[in-house]
Amino acid sequence: MTAWKLARVAPDGTHHVALGAPLYKTRFLEVLAFHEPGLAPARDTSGAYHIDVTGRSAYAARYVRTFGFYEGLAAVHAEGGWHHVRPDSTAAYTERYAWCGNYQDGRCTVRDRDGRYLHLDEGGRSASTERWQYAGDYRGGIAVVQRDDGLHTHVDREGRPTHDRWFLDLDVFHKGFARARLDDGWAHVDRAGAPIYARRFAMVEPFYNGQARIERFDGGLEVIDEHGELVVELRARSGNRDAETSGDDEPHGMGIDA
Repeated sequence: MTAWKLARVAPDGTHHVALGAPLYKTRFLEVLAFHEPGLAPARDTSGAYHIDVTGRSAYAARYVRTFGFYEGLAAVHAEGGWHHVRPDSTAAYTERYAWCGNYQDGRCTVRDRDGRYLHLDEGGRSASTERWQYAGDYRGGIAVVQRDDGLHTHVDREGRPTHDRWFLDLDVFHKGFARARLDDGWAHVDRAGAPIYARRFAMVEPFYNGQARIERFDGGLEVIDEHGELVVELRARSGNRDAETSGDDEPHGMGIDA
């Protein structure tokens, strides 16, 4: 196996180790994990850059902060603004932003200098004409965006909504379902934005092999199945907290129509 794939950040964050031994003698102010093509972000008194598995700088340029390579590009915070670079430090595009995320599914979320979020395509071009209050990473070709009134929905790679429901908070899809905060609590929704069960909760985690950990409104913890049914109780109600406010026989919010 390639050495960098075995590398881990040392507990003190100053270097990398593999199989319990340091990969190199140099110590940095900060290092982050290695990513394809075998480079890791590092920072010392000269600035931030990327290093190879021997601890040597991959190029001469220096930045304020550097981050890992994803899909061949790394986000960097330069003096003139944020952008993405290739492994040789050449800029992937000419525009500079107030902040950049990482490329996922051929798209990347960035914040422009007016404070608006948008997605870039592989060439650094705006993937749609939309500008959002917030925009998250893509997963499986779908991302979460927030409009100016604070509500969230899912959009495809061209920035088009995938359903007509809007939520107080929302997550990307995982195992076919997304966490969503409705007007009466958290639930899981399907790709049409419809809740998959009647119950509501104070908190839900993503499904893992058909089950998800949730917190009830009374402070109790459960594992539920994809029908919202109790599988196992992890903690009974805590203290004097109010009982769960949303029972199976009560009406529930379905998201807010566009």
